[in-house]
Amino acid sequence: RLLLQPDDSLQILAPVESDVGFYACNASNALGSDSVSIAVTLAGKPLIKASRVTMINTESPAVTVDIGSMLKTIQKANVSINCQVAGVPEAKVTWFKNKVKLSPTHHLRDGLLLIANVSLSDQGLYSCKAANLHGEVTESSQLLVLEPPRPLPYLEDLTAALSSAGPSTHSVLTSPSGTKLTVSPGSSALIGCAVDGHPTPNITWLYSGEPLSLRHELLAAGRILQILNVSDFTDGEFSCLAQNEAGSLMQVMSLAIQEYQWSVDKLTACSASCGHRGLQLPQLRCLLDGSEVNSSYCEETLKPSLQPIACNRKDCPSRWMVTSWSPCSRSCGGGIQTRRVTCQRLTAKGSSVPMSNEACAQMSKRPVDTQNCNRRPCVEWVSSSWGQCNGPCIGPRLAVQHRQIFCQTKDGTSVSTDQCSSLPRPLSTQNCWTDVCGVHWRVSLWTVCTATCGNYGFQSRRVDCVHIRTNKPVMEHHCSWRPRPANWQRCNITPCENGTLLRGGEAEWCRGRKEGRVVCQKHSTGPC
Repeated sequence: RLLLQPDDSLQILAPVESDVGFYACNASNALGSDSVSIAVTLAGKPLIKASRVTMINTESPAVTVDIGSMLKTIQKANVSINCQVAGVPEAKVTWFKNKVKLSPTHHLRDGLLLIANVSLSDQGLYSCKAANLHGEVTESSQLLVLEPPRPLPYLEDLTAALSSAGPSTHSVLTSPSGTKLTVSPGSSALIGCAVDGHPTPNITWLYSGEPLSLRHELLAAGRILQILNVSDFTDGEFSCLAQNEAGSLMQVMSLAIQEYQWSVDKLTACSASCGHRGLQLPQLRCLLDGSEVNSSYCEETLKPSLQPIACNRKDCPSRWMVTSWSPCSRSCGGGIQTRRVTCQRLTAKGSSVPMSNEACAQMSKRPVDTQNCNRRPCVEWVSSSWGQCNGPCIGPRLAVQHRQIFCQTKDGTSVSTDQCSSLPRPLSTQNCWTDVCGVHWRVSLWTVCTATCGNYGFQSRRVDCVHIRTNKPVMEHHCSWRPRPANWQRCNITPCENGTLLRGGEAEWCRGRKEGRVVCQKHSTGPC
């Protein structure tokens, strides 16, 4: 039934459903080739021309694919997804991203979806739905956005690895231009490969351009290389190769082996200007190749023995010596405290020699030996008489009474309460007994339910706050210390049978049917 005519046209005799589809004509010569496709369809649900290829674009600024394809492309490219549809009657085309309908703001034209300047936020599943009155069909394409590996200035996992490592572990990040780390023999090194990309790049570590053969460990999913027990055999260039579908990036670092050494330098300043306790200590510096570095690098190196040197061992000039102040004679209202003042001289042997006051007076003014203390006024808490027991009820026959609290001096002058803050403050409230609070909730019996069935029946009762002794009602707030009982509730909440009267407020209705007419029954006279 498929005939190829002399003019290269294709004839389909008596088309049936199996002939439905897209037919392509390809033409080629020595200068190139071209093709065109056409859809053959019968009246029925639409057809979509779909492709099942995977395309990876790492260079072109614009790329077009048929729906059904998977596309992996670099960022900032312009992506066009073609959805060629055939159907009788003509089908309506609708586009979706991750099963959410795309708004008209997207570039949609003749079944072609244009995604301009693609970014990571555009990644997802794009679907084309064609529908007419005979049915609908959907085809989808997955868009994956690629980002080639790029260097990062910081690697969070490296910080975490260092926090759990010992003090003899040193760290460095590789870089495209190369970095350098100098360590002492026997220590460990952490080399981080701080790169990012989409999808996440695979990391391969190299030593002198060749795969690693020396003893090592990989941490943080291969992004950190740990070299254990560094020696002369491990110095040289280490590199990490980051690769994904969008490209690759090589970063390098150089590991150098040099020993750190302690150096004994000048002495510290003397700890005393005279007497018998003056000492000087030699200062230590950590050196690497003659330059001073942080002393932590020398922690694994044995420190030289350092001996303190005596200095300024001579008699001190005469000076005033004072004892501690005595306790204040009064705790408030003004008191006196004293101390002893003497003139002495400390010798080079460590002994103190008493001297005349004139010997010290030539050097400095004599310190005072008395001073005033605790000059703040003496204060106390003062309370008024208790007020009447007429506060709010807090229990059976139980209420609250109050009194005022003041801070004042001994002579009766009122002052700020802050001045009494160091003293225990008396209570300003207390519980008290009163017949007024001898109350309780009194409830009556429930009324008859307003309905025998259905969803609208309710009943009520009277709730009063009454005095226990007199049984007379009082204000409800006197009973508020106990929860108030409910004064209404729903009742007889059961389904009604057909033909049974239902009551609910002012609404009344009947249900039931007998011999083609509605039968209504009512407990009172009058129409239903």
